[in-house]
Amino acid sequence: MPNIKELNDLTTQVRRDIIRMVHKVNSGHPGGSLGCAEFFVSLYNELLETKEGFDMDGIGEDLFFLSNGHISPVYYSVLARAGYFPIEELNTFRLINSRLQGHPTTHEGLPGIRIASGSLGQGMSVAIGAAQAKKLNNDDHLVYSLHGDGELQEGQNWEAIMYASAKKVDNLISTVDLNKQQIDGSTDDVLPMGSIRAKFEAFGWTVLDIEEGNNVEAVIKGMKEAKSLTGKGKPVCVLLHTVMGNGIDFMMHTHAWHGKAPNDEQLEKGLAQNPETLGDY
Repeated sequence: MPNIKELNDLTTQVRRDIIRMVHKVNSGHPGGSLGCAEFFVSLYNELLETKEGFDMDGIGEDLFFLSNGHISPVYYSVLARAGYFPIEELNTFRLINSRLQGHPTTHEGLPGIRIASGSLGQGMSVAIGAAQAKKLNNDDHLVYSLHGDGELQEGQNWEAIMYASAKKVDNLISTVDLNKQQIDGSTDDVLPMGSIRAKFEAFGWTVLDIEEGNNVEAVIKGMKEAKSLTGKGKPVCVLLHTVMGNGIDFMMHTHAWHGKAPNDEQLEKGLAQNPETLGDY
């Protein structure tokens, strides 16, 4: 089991992976990826209960679904460094015929990816279906999902959120990346949503906050608390308070880096702020 220093070192390396991948093809979404690095590192190295080898059924293990699929760089980096596929394959990000497309896809059979995602608003429905399948299979493992806060402006989410509580889907932990930014500006400027906590609670969910979403220890503690709240008749929502572009000073606290690649000079500046810890690909 990795210690906190090892997890922090891995997080730093993941940030390097993210900006190098996006820079190489001058395309991708670094902002949200950087903001969720601590979450993904914690999830795949401390929280998920998985079995040896990967299969699409996922019976007898926890499952994770990424709904806001545009933050694929962080997903690919963490999967590769967890051994799902060779780290060197990160070099193929967004290239034609690559298994590492801008939004995760399933047709090329990339280990770790169970759904094509990025059509925002759909991941909640998929996660609920998977959670119900586990109940039907008498599988007591959990289903985790991640969603963007701006993504919650999509109406399909709220049908699914209502359904999950009505059907007592209490083996589901859905995390919302609460960075308050989306592609066109702040979420409050684009379409204010008021209190997301109050909305989930009104729809019958148990809700908890992780105020330090860019702190590995806080993420692990909060997600373990969320796990302790499962099996009690309600789905669980985690509000993960993060900073878009975390770890690279000129990318932080702005929507400008939602879907923008760094140039050569910006890449070097970002890498200098995140010294190599585990080796680049």
